[in-house]
Amino acid sequence: MIDHPLPDIDSWVLFFSNNTLPVLRVTKRRISEMRQNLDRVDARELARVILQDPIMTVRVLAYIQPMRGRSLQHDITTIASAVMMAGIEPFFKRFDELLTIEDQLKGADTHALLGILQISRRAQRAADYAQEWAIWRHDINMEEVRIAALLHDLAEILVWCSAPALGLDILARQKAQPTLRSAEAQRQVLGLTFQDIQLELCRVWHLPELLLRLIDDDHLGNPRVQNVALAVRLARHSAHGWEDPALPDDYKDIGQLLNITPEAVRQRLGLEPMPAREADGNDGL
Repeated sequence: MIDHPLPDIDSWVLFFSNNTLPVLRVTKRRISEMRQNLDRVDARELARVILQDPIMTVRVLAYIQPMRGRSLQHDITTIASAVMMAGIEPFFKRFDELLTIEDQLKGADTHALLGILQISRRAQRAADYAQEWAIWRHDINMEEVRIAALLHDLAEILVWCSAPALGLDILARQKAQPTLRSAEAQRQVLGLTFQDIQLELCRVWHLPELLLRLIDDDHLGNPRVQNVALAVRLARHSAHGWEDPALPDDYKDIGQLLNITPEAVRQRLGLEPMPAREADGNDGL
């Protein structure tokens, strides 16, 4: 672990590329359980486990990219496809020894582990929202949208895992100055933003161009990018309850994306009773 900012973006990328990235303890446990019965492992079931863990997801995507070869005319952008391309047994051999976030942060400030688990949970919720809205919008590949939302804040997770003191410093500055924008707090501590690190990592790890675009908020004119960005916003603003003053704007923007009213957004989030004619339906967000 490091306790001071690295000098530039290349140093951050090199650091993360040269060190084993830790996964959630529950991910390691579930993959270990599956390893005991390789003949019964289903690629889709394994993908569901992977897609709950941002770091495990990006590790699988980075692992599969060199295997594409020239025969494939398109990127592998779903985890089940990645697992099937790698093969079940080679996959388990490649990810035989998994370092966990909980082990890596042993001895660190207990608030650091709590912080990283909260950020990971936020990413999971963003992914859930994004996937459900993609289904609502009849997106042709909802998993791509889910992955993009899950990985949207990947660099923040990586910094917290490897430099928890810096993550805590950023958080403390934001708490001390509620009006301080998160990107500015990151620049004050790191000299750059999580987004800067993230986009460069995606390029260096040769992640699919499609996912890179979906993660990049500079492409917000695209409805799929909006889907991802709004899911991330909602997860962030509701992380500590549903009283955040930014939430009404989120409901309005989500409603515009889904072509429903802000009140309908709140209803489908379970914040207000559903109208009687919809209460028995199955079309929640």
